[in-house]
Amino acid sequence: MPVTGIGGVFFRAEDPQGLMAWYRTHLGIAAEDPYRWDQQAGPTVFMPFSRDTDHFPPDRQWMINLRVSGLDALLAALRAAGIAVITDPAWDTPETGRFARIHDPEGNPVELWEPPQG
Repeated sequence: MPVTGIGGVFFRAEDPQGLMAWYRTHLGIAAEDPYRWDQQAGPTVFMPFSRDTDHFPPDRQWMINLRVSGLDALLAALRAAGIAVITDPAWDTPETGRFARIHDPEGNPVELWEPPQG
C-alpha cells in the first residue's frame, strides 16, 4: 500500500497560535517541536460518517480522535484545568476501549480514546 499513515491534521482556527498552545499544554501535542508530533505506533480509525450523524455536532465537519494512555489521569488533569469532560459508560466496551470527549477553545470536538489493553 502506498499510504503508511496520517501525515498531518490541518484545520482553520481563529487563533492558530493560541489553539496550538492549548493542544500542547493540555494534550502534549507537538510539545518538543512546534510543527511535528512523533506518535507511538498503533491503530488509527479512518471513517467518514453520514451527514446526519449525531456522533459529533452538526455544525462541525470533522472530529479528531486522539489515542491516549492513562485516560483517568488525563481526564483528572483536564478537569483540574477547567476543561469540561464528557464520558458515557455506554461508549466503553472491552472490544473497543474507553472514550471521553472534550472541546478545544474554538469549540472543535476532540474524542479521547484509550484502546483496550492487550
